[in-house]
Amino acid sequence: MAAIPPAARAGLLAATGLLTGCAPAGAPSIPFFGAYFPSWLACALVGILGAVAIRFALIRAGIDDAMPVRLPIYVSIAAAIGFLVSILGFGR
Repeated sequence: MAAIPPAARAGLLAATGLLTGCAPAGAPSIPFFGAYFPSWLACALVGILGAVAIRFALIRAGIDDAMPVRLPIYVSIAAAIGFLVSILGFGR
């Protein structure tokens, strides 16, 4: 087994020093019907519902038929809405 070079050892030590600012705050959760659900689940649900609403709006506007790759576009829209809800709602 090869020894770790001094430069790599110094890099590992510096990288672990960056982790000292992390605090075990725990995962944000939402009380829902007496049980605690992770917040990412709620953000994902809001993102999916938002993407469905945007899809219906694009269908009514006639833009949906002109889009070349619908699935990646709608997945990206759902992810963007979910991330936005996560940042604005939970600050993470």
